[in-house]
Amino acid sequence: MKSFNQARNRAHPLWLAYILHRVSGLALAVFLPLHFWVLAMAMTNPDKLNGFLSLTDSVLVKIAEFVLVFLLAVHMFGGLRLMAMEWLPWSSSQKTLAAASAAVSFLIAVLFFLQAL
Repeated sequence: MKSFNQARNRAHPLWLAYILHRVSGLALAVFLPLHFWVLAMAMTNPDKLNGFLSLTDSVLVKIAEFVLVFLLAVHMFGGLRLMAMEWLPWSSSQKTLAAASAAVSFLIAVLFFLQAL
């Protein structure tokens, strides 16, 4: 019976929002060293940076940028959700707000992706 309740709780939208917030934070933490490495190339080896930046025209990199913007937006809205949970009284509409924040995050990422194409 306990495993059934755990499985049911893990299918709850707020649990999924929690997991998405954690995964996006981890993915952004993995991305940051790569980003700093590319910024360091701008100061130390501009020719190597130009070669690296030529890769950004590929579709795969544009998709990766879409994912990155989505993760940034999800993490931002997830943080706002956490602050609302801590500071505001609980309401049943928080599930709707969690779903809406994921939808807005996806919309922001899609708009960025369409602009990049």
